[in-house]
Amino acid sequence: MRLTTKGRFAVTAMIDLGLRHHAGPVTLAAISQRQNISLSYLEQLFGRLRRHELVESVRGPGGGYTLAKYARDITIADIIFAVDEPLDATGCGNKTPCTSGRDGRDSGHCMTHELWSNLNRRMVDYLDSVSLQELVDQQRMRQIQNTEATPVHLQRKSDALSSVLA
Repeated sequence: MRLTTKGRFAVTAMIDLGLRHHAGPVTLAAISQRQNISLSYLEQLFGRLRRHELVESVRGPGGGYTLAKYARDITIADIIFAVDEPLDATGCGNKTPCTSGRDGRDSGHCMTHELWSNLNRRMVDYLDSVSLQELVDQQRMRQIQNTEATPVHLQRKSDALSSVLA
């Protein structure tokens, strides 16, 4: 079981868009540069995200993309399914009878099919419970924490403490 690059990049790009779309449309070139994702790959992903009405495109100078819905109303499952990312831990893809592990039977599902099917349902349920807004908020908190931990900030705290103690 794995989430491919397509799904990971789509979620990453949507978080980037969610962090910045309030200031106006965000260009794919800017997302590409910040996230180190190929521009042509982003164009493909955003075409799919637009068709699923998760993003809107704005043409012309100052154009780019904005979220088509509130970030709180977009789930990670929405994003992953929009870019056609299959989430399937079964060996058969739930489409055909399993080709191995059938305990001597000629057809049907393998002995662990229900285990992997249940995992699929739990993955989808989990990803459907996480909103884009939650991930945007987490990223904002990380940015604040990283800003507070910079040496310049620590130096200012040290200088302030020294002046109080003097």
